[in-house]
Amino acid sequence: MLLPYLSDRASVDDAAELMAMYGDDAAYEAVIRADHSRDLGNHIHFCRWRQIERLILLLSIELPLGTLH
Repeated sequence: MLLPYLSDRASVDDAAELMAMYGDDAAYEAVIRADHSRDLGNHIHFCRWRQIERLILLLSIELPLGTLH
């Protein structure tokens, strides 16, 4: 799994908002928004929503990731 690159706090806020509004479908909503941005030719927002999708998927995993100390 690719780790998301988050350029600002707003991305985390948007991910949390989608998770609160859409629950298990939050990642799908981020994909829809990314596809819409791509269709409009807005590659910056496309990339942003894809990173938010990755963040939502990462937050939904119940197991610890990475090194445990």
